[in-house]
Amino acid sequence: MAGAVAMHWGGAGDGAARFESKAATRETPLVKWLIVGVSLTFFAVFLLLPLVAVLVEALRKGWETYVTALIDPDALSAVRLTLLAAAISVPLNLVFGVAAAWAIAKFDFRGKHFLITLIDLPFSVSPVIAGLIYVLVFGAQGWLGPWLSEHDIKIIFAVPGIVLATVFVTFPFVARELIPLMEAQGKEEEEAAVVLGANGWQTFWHVTLPNIKWGLMYGVILTNARAMGEFGAVSVVSGHIRGETNTLPLHVEILYNEYQFAAAFAVASLLAMLALVTLGIKTWVEHRAAAAKNDEQDDAS
Repeated sequence: MAGAVAMHWGGAGDGAARFESKAATRETPLVKWLIVGVSLTFFAVFLLLPLVAVLVEALRKGWETYVTALIDPDALSAVRLTLLAAAISVPLNLVFGVAAAWAIAKFDFRGKHFLITLIDLPFSVSPVIAGLIYVLVFGAQGWLGPWLSEHDIKIIFAVPGIVLATVFVTFPFVARELIPLMEAQGKEEEEAAVVLGANGWQTFWHVTLPNIKWGLMYGVILTNARAMGEFGAVSVVSGHIRGETNTLPLHVEILYNEYQFAAAFAVASLLAMLALVTLGIKTWVEHRAAAAKNDEQDDAS
């Protein structure tokens, strides 16, 4: 009798749950189309339209002007510096992000919450303020300025300052992508590997890394995109020296301020294309991660 009652109420509960699930999606077609329309309108006005405007303005004076702007020595120097800053900052942030995420997710230690707060610091501090901090520390009149001058070491208004500023504004992305992922995965697999005799490197390479590879790739993609598009902090520490310390965003600003609109939009279109490539890679990573998760669920079932 009790079992029948339990089955009855269990069935009623399942029916109620199914009803609630259906009721939660019983909006009228008008509401659904309104939501979709608002979303598409927002996308078209604030994302697609500016992209189209950049491409149209870049080609307004023809392909010859467009190509000339891109092969200009100052533009090529800006491309090289942008790629150099990204090539240095991304691996550094990858190492830091993995180490910080592993420490936070797998261990308990004093100062753990303080470390999490420091990781979030670049999100709460304006990039311009970050650049000013580097000027205060490494500038000619800064705390370490006299010592750097004595040893002929130049950081501000040079490549090292640009790299430092880029590292600062990009270092949360890998860590912030991995911390919740590694916390959700728990410690059981690593502990089992240690019990079976694996050392720290073997545990990381054969257990931790395969579990976080898609999240890690996603964090690296975001870090690279932020590094190539950074403007505020780099603008403060670069000095805007043509052919030496101008990244692509700074080069676009200079061209625009000099009323070279076609050249400015041409270089901006290069940044836009890099953003589209990054978006495509990001979408692919998300698709692969979802497919891998579905495969794991199928294997478990």
